[in-house]
Amino acid sequence: MTLSAAATRDTPLRFGANYTPAKEWMHAWLDLDLDDVRRDFAGLAALGLDHVRIFPLWPILQPNRTLIREKAVADVRAVIDVAAEFGLDVSVDVIQGHLSSFDFIPSWLFTWHDKNMFTHPIALSGQVALVERLGDALHDAPNFLGFTLGNEVNQFSAAVHPHPWPVSPDEAATWLTTLLDAADRSAPGLPHVHSEYDAAWYMDGHGFVPTHATRIGAMTTVHSWIFNGTAQRYGGRSAASDRHAEYMIELSRAFATDPDRPIWLQEVGAPSNCLTPEQTPDFLEATVRAAVRTENLWGVTWWCSHDVGRELADYPELEYSLGLIDQAGDAKPIGRRFAEIIPELRARRPVPARPTAIVIEVDEHEVPVSRAAMSPGGAIFEAWVDACAAGADPAFVTSRTAANPSALAARGITDLIRPDLASGAGTYSSNNTVVDHTADF
Repeated sequence: MTLSAAATRDTPLRFGANYTPAKEWMHAWLDLDLDDVRRDFAGLAALGLDHVRIFPLWPILQPNRTLIREKAVADVRAVIDVAAEFGLDVSVDVIQGHLSSFDFIPSWLFTWHDKNMFTHPIALSGQVALVERLGDALHDAPNFLGFTLGNEVNQFSAAVHPHPWPVSPDEAATWLTTLLDAADRSAPGLPHVHSEYDAAWYMDGHGFVPTHATRIGAMTTVHSWIFNGTAQRYGGRSAASDRHAEYMIELSRAFATDPDRPIWLQEVGAPSNCLTPEQTPDFLEATVRAAVRTENLWGVTWWCSHDVGRELADYPELEYSLGLIDQAGDAKPIGRRFAEIIPELRARRPVPARPTAIVIEVDEHEVPVSRAAMSPGGAIFEAWVDACAAGADPAFVTSRTAANPSALAARGITDLIRPDLASGAGTYSSNNTVVDHTADF
């Protein structure tokens, strides 16, 4: 398989899964069993997947700022090599970070040693060292797809986090470029990327902004979850929910300066707090079919590979049922549906023209003047819902692009919709991290 980040008509669409080990979830990294990994990867390959994204835990890799454990690094390389046995490419999250409501922060950054991971020079030097060490160990693996800096670590900067490390947009950009430069030095020529949860798009005042997602790194990554207010407001199987990933992909294209920039739908899932088990296969199919109608899509990576085992405590309820494969290693109905549609969708098809664009008003720094307007129920989101209901396939442009006739012509845009930002109130919230602390022990 080619590891190019290109997303042209001549390159097949990629389909994969975010790898959540069936046995002991991410805690499997504490004492890795490669036979368990082989069993898991065999099941994913049987679904027709071509890649996985893996999440070695940061405190295991780097328990002290100057101690990067060779055994832990070797384990990451071993998982990549096992994936190759099954024809799977591997993206590696390196500053990891945050997963399924749990934070994984090494002790040299927390409590008595509290240092802002994004801005403190000592903290940043430690992260650079980890990226470079992993890059040195992985760069020659033929199926190493490249790094994702970490899973939605922008949540550590959010005002809603219990212990936030705030950043300005300039500071966030410095953190991203510093670590991506380290990735390029140690593992050159690979499509290294970063990921943010949707606060970057929907939360006003958040330090990570749309231009970071769409202009830094080799690809734009999109994480689409309908528990963010979309399903609650419109319904789990509404057009707004089925097309939410498409919506975010199109939002991203408004801020990209490279018209051919690849876009990776890196994380999308079917949460049980929004959908019944019977609805999840149809939701997957509708979501994927909507996403593949967008330009420059690199691929789709479903969240997640395997259900979290019920023997593990304190996860939000939805986390126990997100897998394509169950604890016994059997493909679930949602996994079987994914397998059914992949052969049809892997070959690229012409995407629909999008001559109508919804305008996103931005300030002098190209930050949306109202990110809340882009969130579920906001004026921009509602304009998109209405346009879709009318049979259109709307695009998005920033107000800067809207004022440039040649830029509009280059995208084939002939009509503009300018939402009234005073109308419509967004209902954005992240509803996967809420844990019921009153549950029976």
